[in-house]
Amino acid sequence: MKITVKTIPHKKQKYETAGDLWWKNENDLEIRVSQMENWKYESLIAIHEIAEAILCKAHKVKPQKVNEFDIAFEKKRKKNDESEPGDDPNAPYHFEHGIATGIERTIAVVLGVKWKDYDRKVTNLRKLKTKQ
Repeated sequence: MKITVKTIPHKKQKYETAGDLWWKNENDLEIRVSQMENWKYESLIAIHEIAEAILCKAHKVKPQKVNEFDIAFEKKRKKNDESEPGDDPNAPYHFEHGIATGIERTIAVVLGVKWKDYDRKVTNLRKLKTKQ
């Protein structure tokens, strides 16, 4: 297995997300994380994406279904809604997203990252992109 993680400018994400992933083939996972000028924040996004991808693969949740759901979610997002698409109980990867978030939160504690500050930075990426 090969997992490649790259940081990219947020505006270059394929859709409104701080982390995007796809399987190049059965064993090679590609992840793109929005640049946040904080290696711990970027690492937390990458850890979340890796955990979510592995769990989705194990549970046969196709990446295309995740992307389709996320894109549709973003199109109908209400103005002040700051939730993650995977938090929606209708998300095809709701369970996997929840576990990945738990792992992400655990690592954040160990790294000394305040979740509130981190979450605000991730949420502000969306606001930044809508201004561009």
